[in-house]
Amino acid sequence: MGTKLMLRLDNDLINSAKKIAKAKGVSLSMLVSDYFKTIASFQKKEETESPVLSEIAGILPSGTDNKKLKKSYRKHIEEKYL
Repeated sequence: MGTKLMLRLDNDLINSAKKIAKAKGVSLSMLVSDYFKTIASFQKKEETESPVLSEIAGILPSGTDNKKLKKSYRKHIEEKYL
């Protein structure tokens, strides 16, 4: 389990982010965590770890099977947290 982080954000932004996370089938915390991992990996010149975030950011290579990535990522999350 990670450490809690308090962020002050606009209510509209929070509500939009919650809707995006729900539509993608992940928690808002996971979405934020994946974002932080992604920006950290850009500094290290590594690939992103989250197909969900990659899809949102539009950085998946063309021809990528998004449904397959989402299914495997959901399985990973379920195994990790359930």
